[in-house]
Amino acid sequence: MASTEKAQLGDVRERVKTARANPVAPAFIEKHGKPVSALASETEPAIRTTTYGLTDIALSLSIPALILVHLVLAPYTKVEESFNIQAAHDVLVYGTPTSNSYNKLSSSYDHFAFPGAVPRTFIGPVLLAGLAQPIVALVGFQHAQFVVRAILGLFNASCLLVFSQSLRRAYGTGAARWYLLLQASQFHIIFYASRTLPNMFAFGLTTLAFAFLLPQPTQPPSTPRRQRLAIALFVFAAAIFRSEVALLLATTVLHLLLLPAISLGRVINPFAVSFLIALLTSLPIDSYFWQRPLWPELSGFIYNVVHGSASNWGVSPWHYYAVSALPRLLLNPLTTLLLLPLSLTHPALRRAARRLTTGPFLFIALYSLQPHKETRFIFYTVPPLTAAAALAAAHLSARRATSVPSAALLLKTILRLAVLAAFAASTAMLALSALNYPGGEALAFVRHDAATAAAAAAAARPVPGVVAVVPVHADVLACMTGVTLFGTATTREVVPGLRLRGLEDGGLESDLDLDLDLDLDLDLDSESSGGVVMVPQLHSGRGAGGGGGGGGGGGGGVAIVVDKTEDEAVLRRAGFWRRFAYVLAEEPDKVRSGGGEWETVAVVKGYAGIEVVRPGEMGPDDNEDGPVVPVVGNGKTVALVKRRVRALTGGWWVGPRMVERIYILRRVHDVASQAAAVEAQ
Repeated sequence: MASTEKAQLGDVRERVKTARANPVAPAFIEKHGKPVSALASETEPAIRTTTYGLTDIALSLSIPALILVHLVLAPYTKVEESFNIQAAHDVLVYGTPTSNSYNKLSSSYDHFAFPGAVPRTFIGPVLLAGLAQPIVALVGFQHAQFVVRAILGLFNASCLLVFSQSLRRAYGTGAARWYLLLQASQFHIIFYASRTLPNMFAFGLTTLAFAFLLPQPTQPPSTPRRQRLAIALFVFAAAIFRSEVALLLATTVLHLLLLPAISLGRVINPFAVSFLIALLTSLPIDSYFWQRPLWPELSGFIYNVVHGSASNWGVSPWHYYAVSALPRLLLNPLTTLLLLPLSLTHPALRRAARRLTTGPFLFIALYSLQPHKETRFIFYTVPPLTAAAALAAAHLSARRATSVPSAALLLKTILRLAVLAAFAASTAMLALSALNYPGGEALAFVRHDAATAAAAAAAARPVPGVVAVVPVHADVLACMTGVTLFGTATTREVVPGLRLRGLEDGGLESDLDLDLDLDLDLDLDSESSGGVVMVPQLHSGRGAGGGGGGGGGGGGGVAIVVDKTEDEAVLRRAGFWRRFAYVLAEEPDKVRSGGGEWETVAVVKGYAGIEVVRPGEMGPDDNEDGPVVPVVGNGKTVALVKRRVRALTGGWWVGPRMVERIYILRRVHDVASQAAAVEAQ
């Protein structure tokens, strides 16, 4: 008898072990370890291991690697990222003054001049700047923007990898591998992971929260603690970075309560504690940087939702997320047409899949009631939805070829080809998206051009310890497509706190480092100046000179000072344009009509859709002698590729159509006379 019971116990243990090896088994183990679905337990081989091999290492490394590749190929930012990237710059360069705070912050920090429609939190920028500071000191300030974005990108990559590891422990190696394949082949999350949108600060926290909510069959006692952590992460993301995450928290918790997989007591306590901590973090930090009592996300919620002002930025139909945004986010058509429907309906998959997807789907449905919609608002739902699709992919790829072996092989082949096609589509989207930042490319050209001129002037008349201050005006389009303070390559070590001010009276005042109590009068209205002024370099070491590639012969290099005036009345004022050495303008005629002598030294082109060019058709890019105005940046690369492709295809071209976006104008003066003036002083 004892022998029989021992044998039965061994059989039960073996069945439990086999069931748990199934990628969805933890949700189906019943009494005596028998899965609910006989199909799952008897005919499905499943993924019978949770081991971590070379394949898993390669797949895991692909996530951070791809994020960094996207960052390298598209290093500039757009207007949606502006606040956080400028704030990170200001914290990194100017620090956090402890005395006379208002005067110092308002005279140097960008958000006092350009606060945006609603205030945003400084917690993300402060963290990025603090982590970036030692790295920037090592690699040089010219790489500061890359470092800041890379830190955010790697944080989000780490959160995605934690999610994949939790998925492995919950549903097996097969599900985790397919999740990484599907996630890596998507475009939006990988592309935006390093972008300083408020959504991407919240994204990492929500991804970790979803990871903590996945079942852990090997550690069931840890479930309450993981649930508390998940709730806390949702609360932090909502209270500090993006208020819409509160709706995602509500739908997720509601589903868990209805399962039931959590009790109300487990929700209230961590919610209250984490909400209090979030407030005690946001209120003092953000009130300090904004210099007024402030909880940014509450202000944003009142402005966008209560007052309905979000609709000022556009209105989309109620079905936008379901029929447009979500398919583009998931990218692979099999994810939406086959894998998600299968995971939600198959007896061996549906319970786990519904646990992953119900909260996110309900969030999308409710958030669709908000008139203003943007794809980035539902980024947080991508990891759990992709995980549900991965369950189906693992299920299909693990099937034995029994009655119809050719059909099973065909299905596996289709799955793999679909992933490769998604990778190809994602690569093409990256190539096209990189063409949308003419402002950043224009500023990079100016930095190089000004640094070359400054180096030539310094070589002709060496003046130790000076830096060329180059005033540049950037119009609205340039500022929206890549012009940032990091792009000026200024740093505290060279010309601390140098800003263009005094536009109302036609003058320019330089309020340098307040700690040094040093003011310089930069006379940019002198016809001989060409808008460029040579000033003493206040500190030695790495700085703008290294970033600009300039300096030499004792010179300190280049510090670019960007003016972003938008007021048309000011732009039409007599003498306004005389203060600048360079102008980045979408409409150069406005600048020329304002007086002064200008030359168009280059133009930056931007993406304007896909074009089909047939044999015999000619365009500006087909002129072998080149256009009258040189094209710089990615537009030049596209023109070169286009010519080579047409030569190989007999004149055919299907690819990006590039049009002129930003003209780069330079005052017809040089900077050589400035060195003599500084030497005379």
